Amino acid sequence: MTTTSAPKPATPHRSRRIVAISLVVIAALVVAFFVFANLYADWLWYGQLGYASVLVTQWTARIVMFVIGFLGMAVPVWLAIQLAYRLRPVYARLSSQLDRYQEVVEPLRRLAMWGIPIFFGFFAGFAASAQWETTALWLNGVKTSVTDPQFHLDTGFYMFAMPFYSALLGFASAVILVCLLVSAVVSYLYGSVRIGQRELRISKAARIQFAVLAGVYLLLQAGSLWLDRYKTMVSQSDRITGPGYTEVNAVIPGQMILAIIAVIVAILFFVTAAIGRWRYPLIATALLVVSAIVVGVAYPWVVNVVQVKPNQLSLEKTYYQRNIDATKAAYGIDGMDSSDFKASTTAAAGQLRSDADTTAQIRIMDPAIISPTVQQLEQFRSYYQFQNPLDVDRYQIDGKSQDTVVSVRELNLNALGNAATWQNSTLVYTHGYGIVVAKGNARTDDGKPVFLERGIPSTGFLSSQDFEPRIYFGEKSPTYSIVGAPKGASPVELDYPSGSEGASETKTTFSGNGGPNIGNPFNRLIYSLKFQSEQILFSDSVNDNSQILYDRNPITRVEKAAPYLTLDSDPYPSVVDGRIVWIVDGYTTSPNYPYSYTTSLSQSIADSSNPAPRYALDNINYIRNSVKATVDAYDGKVTLYAWDASDPVLKTWQNVYPSTVKPLSQMSGDLMSHVRYPTDLFKVQRSVLGTYHVDDAQSFYQSDNKWITPDDPQDPDKLQPPYYLTMQMPGQDAPQYSMFTSFIPVSNGTDSRNVLMGYLAVDSNAGSSQGQKSADYGKLRMLEINADTPVPGPGQVQNSFDAQPSVSSFINILKQGQSQVLNGNLLTLPVGGGLLYVQPVFVQSSGATKLPTLQKVLVSFGNQVAFEDTLSEALDTLFGGDSGASTGDATVTPTPNPSPSGSGSTGGGTVNPGTNTAYQAALQEAKQAMTDRQAALQKGDWTAYGAADARLTDAINKLLQLSGDQ
Repeated sequence: MTTTSAPKPATPHRSRRIVAISLVVIAALVVAFFVFANLYADWLWYGQLGYASVLVTQWTARIVMFVIGFLGMAVPVWLAIQLAYRLRPVYARLSSQLDRYQEVVEPLRRLAMWGIPIFFGFFAGFAASAQWETTALWLNGVKTSVTDPQFHLDTGFYMFAMPFYSALLGFASAVILVCLLVSAVVSYLYGSVRIGQRELRISKAARIQFAVLAGVYLLLQAGSLWLDRYKTMVSQSDRITGPGYTEVNAVIPGQMILAIIAVIVAILFFVTAAIGRWRYPLIATALLVVSAIVVGVAYPWVVNVVQVKPNQLSLEKTYYQRNIDATKAAYGIDGMDSSDFKASTTAAAGQLRSDADTTAQIRIMDPAIISPTVQQLEQFRSYYQFQNPLDVDRYQIDGKSQDTVVSVRELNLNALGNAATWQNSTLVYTHGYGIVVAKGNARTDDGKPVFLERGIPSTGFLSSQDFEPRIYFGEKSPTYSIVGAPKGASPVELDYPSGSEGASETKTTFSGNGGPNIGNPFNRLIYSLKFQSEQILFSDSVNDNSQILYDRNPITRVEKAAPYLTLDSDPYPSVVDGRIVWIVDGYTTSPNYPYSYTTSLSQSIADSSNPAPRYALDNINYIRNSVKATVDAYDGKVTLYAWDASDPVLKTWQNVYPSTVKPLSQMSGDLMSHVRYPTDLFKVQRSVLGTYHVDDAQSFYQSDNKWITPDDPQDPDKLQPPYYLTMQMPGQDAPQYSMFTSFIPVSNGTDSRNVLMGYLAVDSNAGSSQGQKSADYGKLRMLEINADTPVPGPGQVQNSFDAQPSVSSFINILKQGQSQVLNGNLLTLPVGGGLLYVQPVFVQSSGATKLPTLQKVLVSFGNQVAFEDTLSEALDTLFGGDSGASTGDATVTPTPNPSPSGSGSTGGGTVNPGTNTAYQAALQEAKQAMTDRQAALQKGDWTAYGAADARLTDAINKLLQLSGDQ
């Protein structure tokens, strides 16, 4: 009988382990290299831009804060575990279940003692790293020299220090709680804490450890309660931000009392650590909970119900006034000039003569409508595009300021179709070309814009100087382009089409310093990984002088150069010192200005021209336009100027990022002449002024004079946007480039009243002297409309326009053909002692090709309406035959233009068509033809339908001919 021994268990082959380890190492190296590639690409980008210090500051701060957070959590947790384990009772009699637990845990004990602190440390490190800006503001915060009215502390404490102390207390509390948790688990596993037979036994060492940790935790809560007193300064109370009567007399004293009680309870826990009696701290903790309910909840409720509500105005008046004063200071509206305005509503001949300079700049070219017109007239090639809507600016021409609508001609690579190869998209089509500038107040005879700068190559008043028209950096630039070549090399970049019908092309080579160099193989590899494009690595077109241009949107570039700024949503291009630059407004904001009203930034700036954007810090109660930034459209250079050097938030960030912002003295006079009061800041201010235009607490409490921005008549679900115009407000000596908006009463449902209550303008002209702002720049001027002479609001005026028989009939007839009627922006202007409404009316084809042209202008003053071909004619009709006004279209002789359908003309004359007998007869013929055509359509009688349609066409032709002949 033979026996065979059992086979030995197979052991993993050594080579398999080596392969597995090698694969893990390789995978880790690949991941690490991808991370390194992204960081190195950032380093190259910032270095080329000249803002490497910004990246170094961020990296250094994040690493330091990560280390602090990691050690701040890991070390205490490691100590708690070590103490709980080392001070365990050696001869403790454990239960069988605990024995089993120890058998499972013991093999992993060493790993857990180090792994658990590291695990929590990593989480804490990342959390602390995310708070590096809060810490930086605390370390570098400056004094504001303004104190709050309650605690008499510098407002800088609330804006820079309080958020840090709050974060620090939260972090420390989390550390202590984790230490308590791990201490309890270790103590239980190793017998320091025993539960059994309705009895809880704690060893002396564990008792000391628990009591000390509990005492420290309560001290931290006492500090948190003490800090909560100051947080009431930025918290929402009954009707205001900041403490009211109840908070000042009940909540704040209660928080102070609770903080003191928490300190006493903490001391009792420390005493327990020494004497071993748990009764006193536990009773004190229960009393703390009861006190929190009584002092923190019940007493403030009683004060509010018994004292405040029956006597709200008398008791809260002081605190309402604090809120009003602080809000106006925080939003920069404390210097606003308000004046009563008794508006004239009767139009008389010559009434606008004294306002001729204002009427001369009334904008009739709506930047939100004429973008397709500019596109059709100035695009030249499908791979170009213009912004929609266009931007607005102003230029000095022949010594006079001219309001303009502007846009740059940028690339549209989507239009390349099958030609959108990597080489074309990256190496050939690299930049846009030229800027288009048109007068805002003028039109051609056929209703098109009057261009001051246009064409390829560029021609106009700008091109007569040393002018760089190329757009490598813009809002529509490609994701990345590769440019640059050695001297003497043949250019490959398409500059612009030239020759007859663009038969030939002009080439160019980028000669600036606009992006990181990718001439060496390593940098090419880095960017191949970043953009996941192997062509960057293998293309023969990439040479030693090649640069890669990316992050080309002006907002993106400024955000990366100054990450602490909130940027205006409307950057605009301008020609400054012969170069096209994007001008971007930057804001410093805070949510912690004491007693100031808190608003949603995104909701405040949302209107029909701008959907609500998203912001990392949306709820704010302090804002300043502290920085003006420029981005060169050719080489992408970012320049930051300290526009409000007195702003404490900017001063603090300049301490964090030194030497990145230039003083205002270095801003050239040409650039100064193009900067303007920022749109988003004005929108925030008008949102706040709807409530805070009042000066006294009683008016604020009564809320009987709250205002709101009216809805856009063309988009009733959204607010009407503000507009820039050169105009003269009552009390000004001369017209100034300004921005304006209007207000109507706050009301709901059928009780709503669309009448003007206020008219707000802000001086937006900064002057033209190097480094010196105009004295009146940023001056807010409010006209409070006298209630004795009600002025219709934009909604009422639009309704009046639409309800005018001559207007509605003419527009309805146009709509029946292959035409669309577009109402332009409804402008409100304080001229002639009253308020004048102006609305341009455009006509375009309803087909695929859009070419809106200005055909009519609607004007209203008081309850009177005029509808003519030009603004000059409309004003004369409205004001007794001779308004006395000067307008940009006074010399225009409208010509009959073929309608988009080819069936007639859309020109107009100087006489209101509603007063002409032949016109009215043709109008009735058209109406009857429309009715007959609709009836035939419903019956399915196509013969009758065709006859009615032919009559309608004849009637439209006759109407348009009559309109053109008058």
